[in-house]
Amino acid sequence: MSNTKPSHRAYVVTQPKEGTDQKGFWHEIGVVWPHKSGGKGFDIVIHEGISVSGRIVCTEPRTNGSQA
Repeated sequence: MSNTKPSHRAYVVTQPKEGTDQKGFWHEIGVVWPHKSGGKGFDIVIHEGISVSGRIVCTEPRTNGSQA
């Protein structure tokens, strides 16, 4: 990874309980950089101490600083 900012943020999205009108909750778990080699892949770096399972979503950071 380079000294630049990550291109995306990684989240695990948990589904709300059935029968509720709530939306899924997005938990930030890490950051994403394009491969150094310029290939089509990405490196995902998971924050230390986080156990991950479920659906992972990677999005570009919003310019206003809010989460996805």
